[in-house]
Amino acid sequence: MIKYLINFFLIVIAIYFFILVFIYFYQRNLLYHPSENNYLDDQINFDYKEVYIPVTKKINLKGWVINKDLKNKKTLIFFHGNAGNLRNRIYKINELSKLDINILIFAWRGFSGNKGKVTEYGLYEDAKASINWLNEQGVDFENIILYGESLGTGIAVEMGLNFNVAGIILESPYTSMVDTAKLYYPYLPVRFLLKDKYETLKKIAKINTPILIMHGEKDKIVPIEMSYSLLEKAKEPKYFYFSQEDDHMMNYNAELIKNLVKFISKLR
Repeated sequence: MIKYLINFFLIVIAIYFFILVFIYFYQRNLLYHPSENNYLDDQINFDYKEVYIPVTKKINLKGWVINKDLKNKKTLIFFHGNAGNLRNRIYKINELSKLDINILIFAWRGFSGNKGKVTEYGLYEDAKASINWLNEQGVDFENIILYGESLGTGIAVEMGLNFNVAGIILESPYTSMVDTAKLYYPYLPVRFLLKDKYETLKKIAKINTPILIMHGEKDKIVPIEMSYSLLEKAKEPKYFYFSQEDDHMMNYNAELIKNLVKFISKLR
């Protein structure tokens, strides 16, 4: 009997070890989904110019620019989430394009046909390149608004530490990728396994830029409680829009747009 119990526990340990090894080496495939297309394929209702932002000799990021007046109006940079391509965000850009701002939305390395391997450090480099590229087009850093969607919120906060921008908008943010992974893999030592941690909660208190946090109470991917924690840590001036009806990808309805306009109007 004891022998069978020992063999059983050895098998369990071996299986658990295999799961750890699998998760460690396959984790970025679980986190990033560049080929996934799970959003509506809306029609483009805005005029834009397609651009390519250089990051390295091999990596150029495909992007769209809505140019209303780069030198005199604020410019919003859209950092998209972990799945899909540029066209999956058309329904958002259709509404954002109605505001009196310029817009740059680009695809991360590994997304929308861009070359490169997706990593936390790599996406930070992509974000820095996009901000610097805008600056080279005549946009002052102080006239840039960073908009992070889901995964992009962690990158927007990181950029807020590196650039003195006008404001930061976070849609469905998370406290860290470690905290999020714990919800899905509570039986794994995710803090030690994860390569890309995106420690947003630790960083947000160091930012002096005005912040707007938006989240839906029905979010089943990132719980709204994470936004509560971020809002508590963020410095003033800080604002929030928490919707009772929205899920992870928020509805771009009149109320959300109203909060965006109100926030942008308060920026220097």
